Amino acid sequence: MASHLKENKVALITGTTSNLGINIAYRLIDELPQSTNLTLIVTSRTLPRVKDVITEIKEHTIKKYPQRSGHLEFDYLLLDFTDMVSVLSAYYDLNKKFEKVDYLFVNSSQGSFSGIDWMGAVKQIMESPLEAVTNPTYKKQRVGVMTNDGMGQVFQANVFGPYYLIHKIRHLLKGGRIIWISSIMSESKYLSFNDLQLIKSPESYEGSKRLIDLSHFASYKTLKRNNDITQYLVHPGIFTSFSFSQYLNVFTFYGMLCLFYLARFFGSPYHNIDAYVAANAPIVAALGDEDQSIKLGSLSGRSGKEYLARDEIDTTGAEDIVAYLDKLVVEWNEKFKDQIVNTRQP
Repeated sequence: MASHLKENKVALITGTTSNLGINIAYRLIDELPQSTNLTLIVTSRTLPRVKDVITEIKEHTIKKYPQRSGHLEFDYLLLDFTDMVSVLSAYYDLNKKFEKVDYLFVNSSQGSFSGIDWMGAVKQIMESPLEAVTNPTYKKQRVGVMTNDGMGQVFQANVFGPYYLIHKIRHLLKGGRIIWISSIMSESKYLSFNDLQLIKSPESYEGSKRLIDLSHFASYKTLKRNNDITQYLVHPGIFTSFSFSQYLNVFTFYGMLCLFYLARFFGSPYHNIDAYVAANAPIVAALGDEDQSIKLGSLSGRSGKEYLARDEIDTTGAEDIVAYLDKLVVEWNEKFKDQIVNTRQP
């Protein structure tokens, strides 16, 4: 009898409507046994995008696995990490509907981008084309952008909002896995400890990824010991992303794509280009048995063949970051005392 029982899994993917988010969903479906009963919880700020992404995932599954024996079901959260009421609402909804969440992919990659410094882009490409498409310095980011909650926008969207949600649903994640998605651009130079909310930073996106790195290394042991939660840190390399395409026309988009392929041909391991390949490290972390004390990365060879990086990270200041985040958690718990919200209001 036991051999006929099907495994049931629940996966929550934040930012499911992004190119990486939907490819994490595709790849999870592809690499779990096809007999697995899987519930995917997709997230978006708007209901129409939820419907679109669910349709796309269904089409992918039907096309590749017409005889799939396990049930594939969907739920959704209208979730905006820049709105703490929305985060609390997501907690209430998850707590009401699920007894367990097996996989949480924290795929939050919001930036306060305002465009491209085209003169700077041309200069960097002429001086160092490989560096220009690996560590670009010409993306313009707004400084001082705040949320209505009074926090730095990028800090709240990418770091504290997800951190607070994890704090609230730890009981659901017991025995499960958290996969934090960072970036190759998360060096210590992007973060000032005098500006942890990245309000004054001209590189707030990169700074938020550094905060993610540090928060992971200061929290993964405690989560495992106290909550039986296995947490990983990954990066997806470089791939085509929807978030910055709005600043490119058809010529500059394909120009960028050509430079990506040239970078990979000349030896860059980071240019995965395809978001499905970029989703390699997140899925390996979710389904494999990796070292939690490293940063797992999605890489590609010249031919596009995927492989993994396992990088050690400078963790200086990690404990201070988690202490700060935990202090904010206490403050927001106090603000939210006895508050009831409804996430189903589109």
